[in-house]
Amino acid sequence: MKQERAITVTGGRLVLPDGVKAGSLRLVDGRIAALGDVAPQDGDETIDARGGLVAPALVDLGVFAVDKPAFHFGGIVRAALMPDQAPPLDLPSRVSHLAKSGKPDVWVHPLAAATRALEGRELAEIALMKAAGARGIATGRQWIGDSGVMLRLLQYAAMLDLVVVTHAEDAALAGSAAATAGEIATRLGLPAAPAEAEALAVARDVALAEMSGARVHFRQLTTRAAIGIVREAKARGVRVTAGVTPAHFMLSDLATADFRTFARLSPPLRCESDRQAVIEAIGDGTIDVVCSGHDPRGPEDKRLPFADAAPGMAGAETLLAMTLTLVRDGVIDFARAFDLLAGAPARLLGAEAGALREGFEGDVALIDPERPWVVDRRKMEAMAGNTPFDGQPAQGRVLALFKGGVRL
Repeated sequence: MKQERAITVTGGRLVLPDGVKAGSLRLVDGRIAALGDVAPQDGDETIDARGGLVAPALVDLGVFAVDKPAFHFGGIVRAALMPDQAPPLDLPSRVSHLAKSGKPDVWVHPLAAATRALEGRELAEIALMKAAGARGIATGRQWIGDSGVMLRLLQYAAMLDLVVVTHAEDAALAGSAAATAGEIATRLGLPAAPAEAEALAVARDVALAEMSGARVHFRQLTTRAAIGIVREAKARGVRVTAGVTPAHFMLSDLATADFRTFARLSPPLRCESDRQAVIEAIGDGTIDVVCSGHDPRGPEDKRLPFADAAPGMAGAETLLAMTLTLVRDGVIDFARAFDLLAGAPARLLGAEAGALREGFEGDVALIDPERPWVVDRRKMEAMAGNTPFDGQPAQGRVLALFKGGVRL
């Protein structure tokens, strides 16, 4: 679907990389043609933003399902799809098929499986999958425990200039744990793993990234110790970036106290000190990306004892609103919020999107950042309503969404 008529959005507040400024924006042939002091031209469709935010549409780095209704509700038009599919994305044909699966409603950017069947042993045909449309490489839900395999992967990725998205959790320590070791897990009698499992995995992968010169992205960074390692690595010039989901800066392991399986996540929720460390890391730039971790799970996966339930949350619809809480709390400003949600993930994927910039794709969201609503799992657009934020008041709604200049 291509844009047939030029669109000029007037009366809005443009969320630009250097701040928010009043102005207009014009979309022509699927691209941002002009912004700032722009007047509609003859034949343009004119849309009045009525003082709302005119922002880049969200780029969600690391979803487990293509869920178009949920994406559109949350302002997402680009999604990097994790390789943990059935079957895994470890062949060029599978990557090619998934790269086309979102058209015309969503840009889907598959992440190639790092190893065959995601078993962590034999490298997959990564170069062929890049040619088929892969925008990055991912280890999936698991960490690659064999350091030799991981080093070869990073060396290969460096040659192909592809980012490696890794799950940072030492599998030998984490095992099948359902919680973080500590007071809450002990009181509940849950199988738990030490938070240090994350720091150990991060330390190893930082060292290998430094050796190989590869770009490594830790999809979720959730503990104070791991954050410190990444902060120091960045200061040395190591090419590492990090992401997090809203659950890990909004919730601590106290949210598991009633055994509610919607709070059964991977990595598990951490203690309050770690939650505060995540917020600090978002504020100081150590964390680069906020992603949804969108992983819709039905009753057959969630209506089980806590330790037996599948981890994961339906996060696409709440991603924007929960991130805007950081703006209201003064941790970040709007420009930084949309760099976390769109700019940085687009850069990692090599997409000309994620920012309001002339020549970039016309992926734009009109947003009322103050619009109140209540998260209700029964009314969600997602394939399943497994949100840990069920019943929580929220602020910030998408009023209109454009993909390549076409209104969705």
